[in-house]
Amino acid sequence: MTDTFETRFDHLILLVGRLNYMWTNTESLLIHLIAGLTGASKDVSVIIFLTLNTTRARIDLVERLAKMDGRPPQIRDPILAHTQRLTKLSGIRNKYNHCIYSFDPESGNPKTILMRIADRKTDIKLGREDTVDDEALREIESVVQKLSAANRDIWKLIQDLGYPV
Repeated sequence: MTDTFETRFDHLILLVGRLNYMWTNTESLLIHLIAGLTGASKDVSVIIFLTLNTTRARIDLVERLAKMDGRPPQIRDPILAHTQRLTKLSGIRNKYNHCIYSFDPESGNPKTILMRIADRKTDIKLGREDTVDDEALREIESVVQKLSAANRDIWKLIQDLGYPV
């Protein structure tokens, strides 16, 4: 039975690694959007991107630049569509990056234990646990595929807008 636990866990870790790779690769495309929207060089945009230390801050910057007065809708709207798409996909990535892993002793499925404090009205809740069953693994695989498609679409937008590559 240990082999089954290890096999399931190995599969989960490989998927999470793929998810992280795809996320990092796709999030880095914001550098090109920052360059195009600000008129800065790619090198300056890399510094801006790396100075902002969260995905949320990076997306907020790109969205605010896209919404600036005088920005034509044909530039603004596709950029906002892509940033909203990334925001939706970030939930699964955050879930699997901000947790520790254990095993459900009955099913053998890996479990995530969220490393976050949930403040409630009169108390706090620690370490929400979720089982990583076959459905959860399919959800991760789906997000990886959606990130791959988003990556291709954002690259196309960058090229269509003539932004620095």
